Amino acid sequence: MTTTLGFLGLGQMGAAIAERLQAAGHPLQIFDPSQTAVAPFVARGAVRHASATAVANAAQIVFACLPNGQVSEAVSHDVAAGHAVKTYVEMSTIGSSALEKVHQTVAARGIAFADCPISGGPKGARSGTLTMLCAAPPEVRAIVRPYLERVGRTIFEIGDRPGQAQLMKLVNNLVNAANMATAFEALVLGAKGGLDPDQMVAILNVSTGQNSATLTKVPKSVLPGSFDYGASLTTMLKDVDLGLAEATALAVPMLVHQQVATLWRLAEQQGLGPQDFTALIKMMEGWAGAEVRSRTAGPD
Repeated sequence: MTTTLGFLGLGQMGAAIAERLQAAGHPLQIFDPSQTAVAPFVARGAVRHASATAVANAAQIVFACLPNGQVSEAVSHDVAAGHAVKTYVEMSTIGSSALEKVHQTVAARGIAFADCPISGGPKGARSGTLTMLCAAPPEVRAIVRPYLERVGRTIFEIGDRPGQAQLMKLVNNLVNAANMATAFEALVLGAKGGLDPDQMVAILNVSTGQNSATLTKVPKSVLPGSFDYGASLTTMLKDVDLGLAEATALAVPMLVHQQVATLWRLAEQQGLGPQDFTALIKMMEGWAGAEVRSRTAGPD
């Protein structure tokens, strides 16, 4: 028998993941407050429900990709009230503290639980190239792995304890945020001094300065001026703050990342929060009076 899947949260990331599962032939029971978000899935045969509890009454495995810990905690209570759900997979990035509350809520009703945040953005989800992180007991990892394989290219089993995958995701995003901040700042310096942005990036990418910002984000979203990599600046700031909260809980000093967080927070305060996270460079460009844009890009 085909296992019926539930999916909660059809935002940028959730919709991309759910598309992969639906394309693989899995019957989907879905809930999202947005009619616009659910309409394409219903058109392809998914069943829309009026609540997370209704999804959990119809699906044996329920996935969630939600915007923050408060929403995840609230939704977990609705899922725990469902009668069909046997396994709950939290794909949101919410940090260890909120994750543990979600875990306790569903475990109290005998529902197996997997901590499975993802990395790679909506474009990576649609192309099936996501990195999937999973922390759960071995028997639960065995249940969810076939579905993760339909969504991502690389799966890391972080450990048996939910929360470990959250920590790893936040370690990644702290490095990501710092890479972007330092690369953007240095590239603006070069642009102000008259260096060609395309050549700067080409040199960095075969030199010791290469990082994820210079390899992908700058070429794809900054040089062409599209600023469409796929996640909002506010979302990145949320993850940086969650990472710093993990550091506080573990008594780990984070001198560099505190400064990185200040930079991202300032950009949000200047109104860049809803924009793509690559828009962080716009603030630095404004300060310097120079732009990091391709000089060779022409009209499509």
